[in-house]
Amino acid sequence: MSKIWYYIKKGVYFLINRPIHIKEPYVNIMRSANAGWVVEGHLYCFDYAISRLPSTASIVEIGAFCGLSTNVITYFKKKHDKTNQLISVDTWSFEDSKNSQYAKEAGYSMDDFKSFVMDTYKRNVSFFSGDDMPIAIHDSSDNFFSNWESKTPMNDVFGKSLTTSDQKISFAFIDGNHTYPFAKRDFENVDKYLEVGGFILFDDSADYIGWGSCKVAKEVSKLDRYKLIKKNPHYFFQKIK
Repeated sequence: MSKIWYYIKKGVYFLINRPIHIKEPYVNIMRSANAGWVVEGHLYCFDYAISRLPSTASIVEIGAFCGLSTNVITYFKKKHDKTNQLISVDTWSFEDSKNSQYAKEAGYSMDDFKSFVMDTYKRNVSFFSGDDMPIAIHDSSDNFFSNWESKTPMNDVFGKSLTTSDQKISFAFIDGNHTYPFAKRDFENVDKYLEVGGFILFDDSADYIGWGSCKVAKEVSKLDRYKLIKKNPHYFFQKIK
């Protein structure tokens, strides 16, 4: 898709759907220092879901990068006085041919870059969410859910231990690998444990983007056990049965 066609589709989409944007000044402060890609529409979805969580079950975030979404979710937990444990899952892997070539030209390795990003995540989260730290699992989402299902204890990047005696999920932010097979498995794994009344937000699922995560979200919109709350512009659902 050419950039011109992409922006035309995006402009038409926004004119028709009119995503809801809310203002959160503190989030703007975090954004000035914390790298990441939390889009404006996510704030409304985070606020909506966290203010209406059906229980104290875990919040699961798949994909964390430098911790911006982790810190934003924690901010909304504080705003709405929620105690749900936030579990953040990421491999912090960026190895592909383009990234490796850029790294080589810049004089560092992808292992160096991975270590830098992980250290940045830990520093950002410790600073902005130090009084309500997440459980940050360094693993693939597939492995995480396999351990979750078998109730295998997991250690996080801060040296904390996650036990899965309570396997329910109240809200999931799916922001990992956006290709169809990965996004599909992430949804299927979340769906097993998501409570009735719980929420799912798919990152990069807007209709004008064309990622595999968008295809998965469209499939979910056809399931009678999910209600589409809004495309803002990404697909945001509540499990209703």
